[in-house]
Amino acid sequence: MNTLDSSKFKYLHKINNPNDLKKIPLNQLHFVCDEVREFLIDTITQTGGHFGSGLGSVELIVALHYVYDTPADKLIFDTGHQGYPHKVLTERRDLMQTIRKKGGISGFLKRSESEYDCFGAGHASTSISAALGIATARDLQKKDFKVLAIIGDGAMTGGLAFEGMNNCGVQKRDITVILNDNNVSIDQNVSALSNYFNEIFASNPMQKLRKNVWELTGKMENLGDRFRKVLSRLEGGVKSVVTPGSLFEAMGFNYFGPLNGHNVQQLVKMFRLIKESHGPILVHVITKKGKGYAPAEKDAHHFHAIGKIDKDTGCSIPNAGDNNLPPQYYKVFGKALVELCRMNPKLVGITAAMAEGTGLDELEREMPERFFDVGIAEGHAVTFAAGLASEGIIPVCAIYSSFLQRAFDNIAHDCSLQNLHVIFAVDRAGIVGADGSTHHGILDLAFLRCINKIIIAAPKDEQELRDLLYSAVFHYTQCPVAIRFPRGRSLGVKMEFMKQIPLGSWEILREGSDIAILAVGNMVNESLKAATFLEDSNISATVINARFIKPLDTKMLDSICSKFSKIITVEDGTIVGGFGSAVNEYITANHSKKVDVFIHGIPEKQIEHGSQAELLKEIDLDAFGIAKTVMNFILKQNIEKIQIEELVN
Repeated sequence: MNTLDSSKFKYLHKINNPNDLKKIPLNQLHFVCDEVREFLIDTITQTGGHFGSGLGSVELIVALHYVYDTPADKLIFDTGHQGYPHKVLTERRDLMQTIRKKGGISGFLKRSESEYDCFGAGHASTSISAALGIATARDLQKKDFKVLAIIGDGAMTGGLAFEGMNNCGVQKRDITVILNDNNVSIDQNVSALSNYFNEIFASNPMQKLRKNVWELTGKMENLGDRFRKVLSRLEGGVKSVVTPGSLFEAMGFNYFGPLNGHNVQQLVKMFRLIKESHGPILVHVITKKGKGYAPAEKDAHHFHAIGKIDKDTGCSIPNAGDNNLPPQYYKVFGKALVELCRMNPKLVGITAAMAEGTGLDELEREMPERFFDVGIAEGHAVTFAAGLASEGIIPVCAIYSSFLQRAFDNIAHDCSLQNLHVIFAVDRAGIVGADGSTHHGILDLAFLRCINKIIIAAPKDEQELRDLLYSAVFHYTQCPVAIRFPRGRSLGVKMEFMKQIPLGSWEILREGSDIAILAVGNMVNESLKAATFLEDSNISATVINARFIKPLDTKMLDSICSKFSKIITVEDGTIVGGFGSAVNEYITANHSKKVDVFIHGIPEKQIEHGSQAELLKEIDLDAFGIAKTVMNFILKQNIEKIQIEELVN
């Protein structure tokens, strides 16, 4: 369905923004929640996207928009997985069918998309720091609005979240943190006694009494400090009996919770009280991930993010011919790692809360004692790996490219400077597709290349991925090793026993006479196709699998420079500081002969969301685009891609 069926959604069809929501009587608000949840189930099962978190946060988001004056009051989301109900209530309901599609709305929070998205989200643990910055800016400019950070229990494991919490407690800013905890049973944590005390502590009379007593004791010359300490201990002792918030209280936050995150009337009542309070506040809300959709409630992990599924069964809807398609790269990596673990007892796998997404779930099943999930804490994952390596263990740290950039210092300082043998499986390198700009893995070649004593490699296919991983475990042992590979399916080549690949070696895949194409990883196959298209235009291209970005195969590169006056590098990473830059730097420093180098890769612009094929086509990194770029480089004229397509067809 492209638009709402008014007969199906009695309340939701009337709600275009939070002002409309506020017109609904409080005692009917649970009907709105039911309809938002049903709408999300109807929509996301058709489109795919992040699923479970949004279903679990419906009542929370409805209550926040009902009580607070958004967008004047600021809701800052962490990661954005909880943001789908927020989009439904903030003028994007009828656009949800376009979510994550090219030209449609983002699956995350974007300032450019809506005034209700006051801060962008995509990576974890950012919301508290951002909220503190917004609250500080508010106070500096003498403005008056509320600032709330909504963060999940998973993101709260990130160090940045605690850094932000600590500074909030020190600054004593008026800021509210909503901890959406969807990993603990409500029945075990939410009690009538807890709710009773929460309401007492949050009420205006109690807040005023606390303030007055504090001011009064401050005027007492000798006994004031003693009285203050006694009163603080008394209040803290009462709260510690009925609430688990002692950690947050110690960090300077006034803690309320845990609350039943699916009781919208209770949430509204509490938020109304909290809205009148001041200073750092943390509200602990317990929710159930996947709430309202039985398959997601049963298997929250699997339904965290989905493709198109059958709404009634929860089963994926396969595309025609899916059974005959080659395996996904992360699956190839996961199986290869298990094979290697059988060969080497010192090998272990590490993930930052992405066991299934990185293929490490197979290792977890077969050798759980050699599998480590450190939570959403990429920096910790890397330094943890460095510690293991310092004692002779060989850690393979599997992290998505866009998340690995968060651990740059840990790679440089803790791994590289100490020459530690840590292997990085850099998954989802290049263009990732529907997740968009926050998740494209386009910076890794540039930021890894500037680190001393690190090997960087990119396989052209699944067998080469296996071979590079084998080589990294048994042969490239004196420094860190990063092996990057793309999201999506492999090429379907026959997989054989793993073998060693000589360090820093490239391979010539196609001989030509007019130009040399040096391609990296996922771009090798596209460059081979492009060379075939170019042949129809009487352009003869050599295609080289430049599988090592660092070190370069300088022997082969010297040979290429002696044969060709024009070289084009092709990479699915940024053109600034990546593989092409490395080639150009080497040629400039070592060759007096004029060699023109054209660097083809991700341009300096924000790449939005869409399918991988659509986005690669848009930036000329598909086969036709590479061929067009080569022709323009050689002929020094603007050849349109359509002309190449016509030549081929």
